[in-house]
Amino acid sequence: MDLAKTRRRGAELEEALLDSAWTELEQVGFSAFTYDGVASRAGTSKPVLYRRWPAKVDLVLAALTHGGLFARRDLPDTGSLRGDILDVLRRFNAARSGFIAAITVYMADINAETGLSPAQLRDRLLDGRIDTGRQLLERAAARGEIPTRDWSTSVASLPADLVRHDLVMTLAPIPDARIVEIVDELWLPLVMEGR
Repeated sequence: MDLAKTRRRGAELEEALLDSAWTELEQVGFSAFTYDGVASRAGTSKPVLYRRWPAKVDLVLAALTHGGLFARRDLPDTGSLRGDILDVLRRFNAARSGFIAAITVYMADINAETGLSPAQLRDRLLDGRIDTGRQLLERAAARGEIPTRDWSTSVASLPADLVRHDLVMTLAPIPDARIVEIVDELWLPLVMEGR
């Protein structure tokens, strides 16, 4: 067999490495996650991994991103801020509820090992992207639906933060009535204030 023809390179190699890292993370969790385990699954050596991800947390965060947990999803455009945020929160609830217990444990383990806070990890995973809430607020303001303001991060992220909190506290999908309550009774009155 000609090794030059079977050797993976570039994007193909990185895809295989991240697939293996994601599988390792799913099957053994963060605390038992090792470069040896990932290298074995990928059929490669540890130096190949270390060249790309010099620290365990780098490889874990890359695997989480590769697994789609922090992928940017298309923003809905229902024509109203309420419709848009309800759609976003419902999709988030459906997509993340099954993995929320595991990610909570991973975040705690990563913090214990590296000292990185959940907020710092989130910032690394989102890689400087503008948060969804802010995008929805800016779009609603451009439509004239709400006042134009310099929205604070706290206000912009409030609905997602509350849904995330409920998911972590219950370790289960949250009822749709709670999502509607967050939007109609907490967030929309706040952003409509002064209109």
